[in-house]
Amino acid sequence: MDSIPYLRLQGSKRLLNWRVAMTGRRFVIPGTLTRTLICSVILVAVVPAYAQTERVLHSFSSQHGDGEDPQAGLIFDRAGNLYGTTFGGGPFDWGTVFEITSAGEENVLYAFGGKFPEGSHPNASLVFDKEGNLYGTTLLGGANNGGTVFELTSAGVEEVLYSFGSQSGDGMSPYAGLMFDKKGTLYGTTYGGGAYGSGTVFEITSAGAEKVLYSFGSHLGDGSHPYYAGLVLGKAGKLYGTTYTGGAHGVGTVFEITSAGKEKVLYSFGGQPGDGWKPYAGVVFDKAGDLYGTTLLGGTYGAGTVFEITSSGEEKVLYSFGSQSGDGDEPAASLVFDKAGNLYGTTSQGGVYGGGAGGYGTVFEITTGGTEKVICEFGAQSGDGYYPFSGSVLDGQGNLYGTTSQGGAYGLGTVFEVSP
Repeated sequence: MDSIPYLRLQGSKRLLNWRVAMTGRRFVIPGTLTRTLICSVILVAVVPAYAQTERVLHSFSSQHGDGEDPQAGLIFDRAGNLYGTTFGGGPFDWGTVFEITSAGEENVLYAFGGKFPEGSHPNASLVFDKEGNLYGTTLLGGANNGGTVFELTSAGVEEVLYSFGSQSGDGMSPYAGLMFDKKGTLYGTTYGGGAYGSGTVFEITSAGAEKVLYSFGSHLGDGSHPYYAGLVLGKAGKLYGTTYTGGAHGVGTVFEITSAGKEKVLYSFGGQPGDGWKPYAGVVFDKAGDLYGTTLLGGTYGAGTVFEITSSGEEKVLYSFGSQSGDGDEPAASLVFDKAGNLYGTTSQGGVYGGGAGGYGTVFEITTGGTEKVICEFGAQSGDGYYPFSGSVLDGQGNLYGTTSQGGAYGLGTVFEVSP
C-alpha cells in the first residue's frame, strides 16, 4: 500500500509530523487543561469591532471509551444534533463515530476495531442518506489495510461497504469524506493508489460496488494526491475538487471530472506571484457558480490563502494570511457561506495564543471582496481547544460549530460553538 504521508501512530495519540516536513513547525501536545468560556477578538482588516463568544461543547476523553483527536468537521441532523468522527480513541483506539445532542450531551455511536475486517482511524466527516443512515471513510483498516467506506445505520449497526485495494489499480487511503448524487451514488477521493500511484476519484453504489472513475497522474501537468479534499457536485453532474500536489507547477490543482470519468485541470497553483500552494481541503460553490477554497501554504506571506476560481477558470487570491499580527496561519479546511454571502473558515495555526511562533488557530470571516477578520482565537481561556483542522457548519441562527484536534479539558480535542 502507499505510505501515509507525514503520519505515525504512537500509543493513543496521533502525532502530526507533516508540519515538520513542510514548514519546520511542530505541534506541542498540551497537558491536562480545564474548561473554556470566551474567545477574544482580533481584527485583521479595517472593520468595526464586535464580540464573538466561543463555547466548548465537549472535551474528548471525558468518559470511558470516548474518542480522541477529531480531525473532521460536523454535520447536523434535522433535530439539530451534531455528528462527527474521531481519528483515535474508543475501546480499541481505532476511532469513533459520535453524536452531540442539541442539549450538549455526547454519545459514542460506534467504536472501530471490534471486528474483522474493520476500518480504522476515520479522518473525514460524515454524510446522511435519505433514511438517516450515516456514511463515511476510514483512512486505514479493511481487508487490505487500505481504508474503507462504511455505513452506520440509525440503530448503530456498522457495515463495511468496501475495502480499498481489492482490485488492480484501486485507490488507497481515503482522507476525505463522501458525497451523494441525486441517484444515491456515493463519490469520493483517495490520496494514494490508482493506476499511477497518485490517488483516485471513485464511485460506489449503496450495494458496495466500487468503480475508479479517474486515476491522477495520467498526463503531464495532472494533479496528484487529493488530501482532505472531498468533492462537490456542480451543473450537469460534474464533480469538483483539489489535489495537494501536481499540476503545472507541482503545488496542487483544482479539477473538474464528469460522471463518465473525463478529467480537466481547471487551475494549477503557483503560476503567479503571491499565489497559494498546496490546497489541503476542497472547494465550495457560490450562487453564481464560482468556486472558493483555501491553500495551506503560499500567498504573499507564505501562510496560506483564500482563493476564488471563476466559472471560466480564472483564479484570484482573495486573501493572504499572515498580513497582520494575530492573523491566522495555514488554513487546512474548506469554507462555508452564510446567508449574506460571507465565507467562514478555520486556520490550523495562528492567532496570538500558544507556545512558539505557530499559535493555536483561529476562526475567520471573509467577504467575497477579500476583507478578512479573525472572529475567534483558540487558546484564549483555560480548557480551550487547539489546532482546528476541520471546517465549520452553520445553524439557522448563524452559530458556527467545529472541532479542534487537541486541547480541551483532557488535551485530546473538542467540539466548539462560536456565536455571533
